[in-house]
Amino acid sequence: MKNILLIPQIRIHNANALSSPYTIGFPAMTAWLGATHALERKLKSSEFDEVRFKSMAVVCHKIELQTHRGEGDYVHSIIGTGNPLDKNGNRPSFIEEARCHLTVSLIIECENLGLDYDGLLEFVNNALRVMKCAGGDVLEAQPAELIEVDDEATCRKLLRRLMPGHCLIERRDLMAQEMEAGQDAIDSLLDYLKVTHRSDIDEKEKVTWESQRKEKGWIIPIATGFHGISEPGHAENQRDTETPHRFAESVVTLGEFVMPYRINDLDHMLWHYHTDLENNLYLCQQNRATTEL
Repeated sequence: MKNILLIPQIRIHNANALSSPYTIGFPAMTAWLGATHALERKLKSSEFDEVRFKSMAVVCHKIELQTHRGEGDYVHSIIGTGNPLDKNGNRPSFIEEARCHLTVSLIIECENLGLDYDGLLEFVNNALRVMKCAGGDVLEAQPAELIEVDDEATCRKLLRRLMPGHCLIERRDLMAQEMEAGQDAIDSLLDYLKVTHRSDIDEKEKVTWESQRKEKGWIIPIATGFHGISEPGHAENQRDTETPHRFAESVVTLGEFVMPYRINDLDHMLWHYHTDLENNLYLCQQNRATTEL
């Protein structure tokens, strides 16, 4: 049996749309597990300090990426924010950041809930409204609920409540099978993202175009963690002087958006933290990887 904390229809303004170091779109999975971890830390400073969030999933219902492509433009441009002028009346220099407005539902697997369910839900509802979520401001959310999922019927009932929407799952298996055949990691990732266009001319010289990708489905690149590239130690002016510091780079793999009704087991959509210190990896990964839905 799983105890699920459902926070439905969270409307977020100006979320970080950097889905990996190379692409923009839906916020990275590290951002969603980070928001869940931040909420758990708020619980630790309250009377519900024994509650633990074991894993989580995110379902996107609506997203508005803040980009623009004018007439005749080849690429999209990021819509920047209007920063105040400096003392000379000029625009100050700033780093452009990809933003998006979106509506999501969070599904969080909980442990050690205790008995005060109503108090816990009230605390979560109040805490969420003053939090950042994926770098954005929470404008509103429907009341949180606690749901016991102990059989297929209750699982299907929960999944129906997440429709319409798209759930992000991991598809690193696609890259793994290409890399086992000897292909480079970046090439195997790009092979599943590129769109191939092909034209045919019939006897009447009519041209027909066909576009296809290597794998069916809504495949995207996602950042799922970090790889340490230096030994743990202490750096000058680091924020936490007690915790060892190390430099790291993002781990990028493939993900897929699927509609919740295609999920057969909640573990196929739930993500958790995983640490592989032997390989210097700090990852977000699914409870149970799925190669085909």
